[in-house]
Amino acid sequence: MKLPGHLRSLLAITAAAGAAWLAQPVVRALLRPLLHPVGRKSWRRSRGIIQHASDAIIITDERQSILKANPAAAAMFGVTIDEMQGAPLNAFIPRDQRLGANMATSHYFGDTGIHLRMKGRRASDYAVTGVRRDGQHVPLEGSISSLYESGKPIYTIILRDITERKQVHEQLAQSTTQLRELSAALQTIREEERKHIARELHDDLGQLLATLRVDLALLQRQVREPGARKLLDGMDDLVMAAITSLRRIASNLRPRALDEGGLYFALESLRQEFVSHYGIACRLHANEEELILDDAYSTAIYRIVQEALTNITRHAQASRVDLSLRRVDDLLDISIQDDGHGIAAQDMDKASSYGLIGMRERVWALHGDISILNDGGTRIMVRLPLPPRAAP
Repeated sequence: MKLPGHLRSLLAITAAAGAAWLAQPVVRALLRPLLHPVGRKSWRRSRGIIQHASDAIIITDERQSILKANPAAAAMFGVTIDEMQGAPLNAFIPRDQRLGANMATSHYFGDTGIHLRMKGRRASDYAVTGVRRDGQHVPLEGSISSLYESGKPIYTIILRDITERKQVHEQLAQSTTQLRELSAALQTIREEERKHIARELHDDLGQLLATLRVDLALLQRQVREPGARKLLDGMDDLVMAAITSLRRIASNLRPRALDEGGLYFALESLRQEFVSHYGIACRLHANEEELILDDAYSTAIYRIVQEALTNITRHAQASRVDLSLRRVDDLLDISIQDDGHGIAAQDMDKASSYGLIGMRERVWALHGDISILNDGGTRIMVRLPLPPRAAP
């Protein structure tokens, strides 16, 4: 059945409005009278609903001239309805604000008119920036739909102001940035404290225990009574155990290999300790010259690898681990692959996964990227931007 022009216009308006602000029962109630002789009365009622809608509604032709606008649209741009009708859409949504950041938007607002991403009468979401009469830019979001009337397309645009939402997003982004900066600062302070405590343990307490052991050795040579020698031997064993524990604790706080040999030797020592303690085969693929980095990068990379190996021993049930560090220009690619049962998807973002959270924070603090995949085991891939190499 061929509908009169004003009813087809109503269909365009209600189809678009229904996508954004009318509930389905209301749409059905509006469309049902179109097949009834009293459709004109329904048209007046629907027009009243549109006039009182809280969302801005603009109807344009194919030349982007505004045919109709509701009071909400006029209030959004700080003008009157009469000032909007007949004006170009470009006066309120400038063309450069449609084509800038979002490629999808250009499908709706092309050089020759408004176009939909897909053919047919579909309403689709988009985001643009509007300009009020006073020159203030307003972030907008909404939907657009098209319908042919008398062989010519008519476009119905529904807009809503998302200024408050954008402000909330900006505040959340700022808070996230501040939290990451705080996390990075706390990590730095923690590492400095670890380094200080490890040095104190090694230089002070370690030297005292070493001196005590030397004195015990001298005393053992002078004492001939069997009972006393046995007691001294036992004391020497205890002192040696204390020295071993001290070295282990100091090493866990701050690997001396980082300060004495650099990142490559620290990772090699970590690999050997991992194999010795857990019996899991582990290979290190790296070039020593590529890992000559400053303390901040060396410490962060060491801790990332250390945490990954710790997680493997706790959860992976792996028999082999491959560590790979490759530098390409000013980027360092790190890959940690095991042949275990793989990390579950639900475990990657658990709030209690402090090890993974710590790894991500260290990577993000250095402006890098990290990916964790279940790939026949677990694969951790890190890419870090590095400072340019010093000229020879």
